[in-house]
Amino acid sequence: MYKYIALFFSVSLFLISCKSDSTPSGIIEQKKMISLLTEVHLVDGRMYSALQSQDSLNKYGTTRYDALFKRYHTDSATFKKSLRYYAMEPVQLQKMYDTIVTRLKAKSDSLNKVQQKTDSLRRLNDKKPKIS
Repeated sequence: MYKYIALFFSVSLFLISCKSDSTPSGIIEQKKMISLLTEVHLVDGRMYSALQSQDSLNKYGTTRYDALFKRYHTDSATFKKSLRYYAMEPVQLQKMYDTIVTRLKAKSDSLNKVQQKTDSLRRLNDKKPKIS
């Protein structure tokens, strides 16, 4: 009897530990998910810097996310399912977020450069004597 119980648990443990390397159906592919998560974090940032009354968050937040999901030809349920899947793969998710952080930093750096140029031009225009 104990042999069968031990055999059952051994086989169960073996089957549980075997994972397939392919992603299941209905999961957003990794490259697309990286781009989508980058855009989601940008929308989150816009929402954070906007007025934060409950009505405006519901009204403008859902429309922004819906437009984002529509642009990526997905929906919120598929996004949540994919995010749950990638959360179960922490090494893969960490690599994805390394790429996402790099992309967000590059966008931030380019915006800072544009802002610096705009500020420099504004200061130059303010220093010029106005001809009347």
